[in-house]
Amino acid sequence: MNFTRIKAVAVKEFTDGFRDKRAIYTVLFSAVFGPLMIAFLLTQIAGQEKSANDIKIPVVGREYAPVLMNWLEQQPGVQIVAGPADPEKAVTDRTVEYVLVVDKDFAKRFGESRPAKVQLFGDSTRTQGRSALRRVKNLLQAFSGQIGGMRLAARGVSPAIAAAMKVEDVEVSSARARAAMIFNIIPMFLLLAAFTGGMQIATDSTAGERERGSLEPLMLNPVPRWELITGKWLAAVAGSSASMLLTLVITSNVLLRLPLEDLGIRFQMGSQEMAALMAAVIPMALLGPAMIIYLACFAKSYKEAQSYMGFLVSFVTIPGVLSTFYPVTNRPWLRPIPIIGQYSLSLDVLGGHDVSVWGLVAAAVSAVVCVGILLRLATGKLSDEKVVFGR
Repeated sequence: MNFTRIKAVAVKEFTDGFRDKRAIYTVLFSAVFGPLMIAFLLTQIAGQEKSANDIKIPVVGREYAPVLMNWLEQQPGVQIVAGPADPEKAVTDRTVEYVLVVDKDFAKRFGESRPAKVQLFGDSTRTQGRSALRRVKNLLQAFSGQIGGMRLAARGVSPAIAAAMKVEDVEVSSARARAAMIFNIIPMFLLLAAFTGGMQIATDSTAGERERGSLEPLMLNPVPRWELITGKWLAAVAGSSASMLLTLVITSNVLLRLPLEDLGIRFQMGSQEMAALMAAVIPMALLGPAMIIYLACFAKSYKEAQSYMGFLVSFVTIPGVLSTFYPVTNRPWLRPIPIIGQYSLSLDVLGGHDVSVWGLVAAAVSAVVCVGILLRLATGKLSDEKVVFGR
């Protein structure tokens, strides 16, 4: 093994790659896009939760239920306003988020201790007003339960009889664990950065050189094929690592400045958590470029290689989709599975779970083994004259 030749190839490919502005733009875009998207989503969610604390309830027929209106106005952050003439149309046209309609017989049925009818028009598909709509429903249920208990007490019946059992919610998850559930998109952006950060260098040094015809004279040098592949891979690894590190630094700084307390979660990213998260995802900076180089060896042009990358990047979304219906956190047996193992480890770090050294080693070893296999296959492709001379 001649490290000097490998280093020369790596430096050459890295320098050539970053002479192209597309490589620089790719790294910067992949590093900035994720944090900005996360900041936007969490800001919107926090805004919705905060808006549910101060709500205006459009009411049609408020004169029919003065008791209910007085009770609602006594609740903190609640204001009663006049409702539209056509509640259903107003909600459908998104003029208002919800409308409370009181039946004309409300006072009569309420005075007779019979169920009084109200209608709450809302659109559950609208995410913007979902939190406020949920609070209105909870307020109406609370009023109904309070009045029902008073009616039973007035008749000499204990309100406790109406409840067959008492359910107490005992939340066992920590604030960091709840934060990890919301932050499950962060590992996906880190894994994407591993692919996109080194994609330009990996594809240009293989399919790009094949298209330009510069791969042929490169093969004439007295350098083993595997050393050339290793040098190209190391150059791409440098771009992937830089992209991942930049994404992580920007993301942590952005999250520390968001109003996460409105969501009831706590985000902590110190040097220890940063190191653990990098240890969890850094194997993807090794595996991603190896996968790209191997696939790019099949492409006759840079454009064709780019079309393969869309198929490859789709694999990064598999853990995110999987986590929506199957828990991937705190699953030691997932560690040796490439991509999924890194995603699972990242969520454990963000959730404050204990991550063993053996788990990190198992994930890293499996990724390195895959890297070795892919580079060996790519070396075999470069030994094929059809690949080197075919354009």
